Amino acid sequence: MALYNRINGKELKARLQQTEQARTTISFYKYHHITEPKTFRDELYRLLESLEVLGRIYVAKEGINAQISVPTSLVEDFKEKLYSIIFLNGIRLNTAVDDNGKSFFKLKILVRNKIVADGLNDETFDVTDKGTHVNAKEFNSLAENPNTIIVDMRNHYESEVGHFKNAICPDVDTFREELKVVEDMLQTEKDKNLLMYCTGGIRCEKASAWFKHRGFKNVFQLDGGIIEYARQVKSQGLENKFVGKNFVFDERLGERISDDIISTCHQCGKPCDTHTNCKNDGCHLLFIQCKECAEKFNGTCSTECKTVLELPAEEQKKIRKGINKGRQVFKKGRVTEKVGS
Repeated sequence: MALYNRINGKELKARLQQTEQARTTISFYKYHHITEPKTFRDELYRLLESLEVLGRIYVAKEGINAQISVPTSLVEDFKEKLYSIIFLNGIRLNTAVDDNGKSFFKLKILVRNKIVADGLNDETFDVTDKGTHVNAKEFNSLAENPNTIIVDMRNHYESEVGHFKNAICPDVDTFREELKVVEDMLQTEKDKNLLMYCTGGIRCEKASAWFKHRGFKNVFQLDGGIIEYARQVKSQGLENKFVGKNFVFDERLGERISDDIISTCHQCGKPCDTHTNCKNDGCHLLFIQCKECAEKFNGTCSTECKTVLELPAEEQKKIRKGINKGRQVFKKGRVTEKVGS
């Protein structure tokens, strides 16, 4: 049995778009000491592939971070098998709030040094001395306290399309960068309530311990992140203090939390919160694009990329041969011209 996918990604994506199989998008994480990450990774791959699970999972000596898609008919079977892993028994599973069943098209499990890249030396502080977890109701109460500072622990392109009211949303590209930016920004505010949130809670797990170590007195984190908050708000009839979309790292690129559209198309400037990746395989810039601009630029970020996309496939390959741009993200507030100009 192969412990990795052997089929071309584009073919898998096409299959997913054509299927009518109902699927449920789930995320979970757990900080736990895993002695042999590679062995655990292989065993987990066997288990999940047998259940037709798709998704992206990071495994490290410090734990596991997973975003997956499970056939809805097999969710209970999945839970049973997942909970049979001792350190994952009873773990909370965050279920997507706006799910089209098309979140992932293949199963990828990677062994990493860390389950979230934070740039911290865990040996220099107590990573278990975390902040106080709060639910949706408690979050709302703290948010209304004038002594509270709300901080979005996500990247700028995530908060651009949706965030909590009155939250500080640092203009950063990475979690590693944000930890320092937030600390520098709040140097004189260490006695106030520091109320943090992120997508599913994992970034706040590490950030809360770090900020306590750095002298912040009252550190709180939204338990389960935006995903669990949205579920609780709906089920309990609470006020929704989140406006816009919750950016997600899968094929959906976002799930609707409120009807508010707080961002604009990066090409024409009209209200829009639909993220996309430039269709030029030599670019893949992540940016916001409205339907009209998607038609005008054929799903690309610029006239240049549109021209490249119209070339024969072999010509496109020659142009991008040997070039690795890495992850390209439109940087809000850091460019003077709109994408596409």
